[in-house]
Amino acid sequence: MQRMLRAIPFAIAASMISAAHAQSSVTLYGILDVGLTYVSNEGGHGSFLAQDSVYTPSIWGLHGTEDLGGGYKTIFDLQSQFFINTGAGIPGPNADFNRGAYLGIEKDGLGKITFGQQYNLMFDFLFFPPARLDGTFLYGGLFSMRQGPFSALAIPGNMTGSLDFDETAGMTRVSNSVKVTSAVFDGFRFGALYGFGNTAGSLSANNTVGFGMNYVYGTFGAGAAYNETRYASMSDGHDGIRNIGVGVGNTFGNLYASALYTYTKNTLTGGTAQVAQISGLYSFNSFWRVGANYQYIKGNAQLDHNRAQQVTTAVQYSLSKRTMLYADTAYQWTGGDVAGTHNAWIGGLSPSSNNHQFAAHIGMQTFF
Repeated sequence: MQRMLRAIPFAIAASMISAAHAQSSVTLYGILDVGLTYVSNEGGHGSFLAQDSVYTPSIWGLHGTEDLGGGYKTIFDLQSQFFINTGAGIPGPNADFNRGAYLGIEKDGLGKITFGQQYNLMFDFLFFPPARLDGTFLYGGLFSMRQGPFSALAIPGNMTGSLDFDETAGMTRVSNSVKVTSAVFDGFRFGALYGFGNTAGSLSANNTVGFGMNYVYGTFGAGAAYNETRYASMSDGHDGIRNIGVGVGNTFGNLYASALYTYTKNTLTGGTAQVAQISGLYSFNSFWRVGANYQYIKGNAQLDHNRAQQVTTAVQYSLSKRTMLYADTAYQWTGGDVAGTHNAWIGGLSPSSNNHQFAAHIGMQTFF
């Protein structure tokens, strides 16, 4: 089974090119992540796996800017994803820059507008800094992405029907989209996104609408986001998946702690899933860090009142500023109204044959 992944883009080094009236830069960046996994139960059997892209996806990309003068600049980003263990692109052949591709203009002190295939605002305003409200950003990775026995959410195009169903981990991107993101004003940052459905005679069919907000004051941060994507397969493009999320985070000395709540609804079937999550990451020094995350997920009657609880832990050791060794563990246990419909299922793995599943992973990550 292919593992759908989330991504955290980094731009580290730049190659500067001088022009007569402008300064330009193009940055080649990437992340590589690989390791070994033990799973207690996949379809009734224990498994040892060579598994890459658990803490972060393996990606490469190009990020470019051109100074237009007066505080304006052109920006673009092209991003691809792949499996280290096979070298294959994700999701498959002819998927160049499927992870993201945009072009836009940014104004210092005001914000930016970008056009293309882009992450939605659940990801931008709940996952990325300055918010960092989803524990998968700092530890847990793929194992912490929402899954569990909630496939009845039936998200179109989703390999399990529900992986990353609240869209906080970046598995879903929006094609044909326009995104506006403000600069920070007195600690506040805002965003809006519209994805065109490109349906003749209708602006509302197959479209995506999103809004987001962050607030940062000292060591405290908060975020809220909304996204609704409509699909051609649902009421001819007039129904879809609606997501709402809100969370807070704060640094207490060497401890960063956060709390996040999300609500997901299939507007056609009425199926809903709610997530409550608390997370913490403690840094002993510049080399060693320990993180822990607890999730409680609950579905409504359309999802047989299925529920899942999961604890994810991580130990990280930095070999350098760019390279890290880490160990992750995850344990999930589940319940519900109907026997056989609530088997445990940790993100990125195959489902268990019963209501509990344990996974452990050791890995190495580097970025450039």
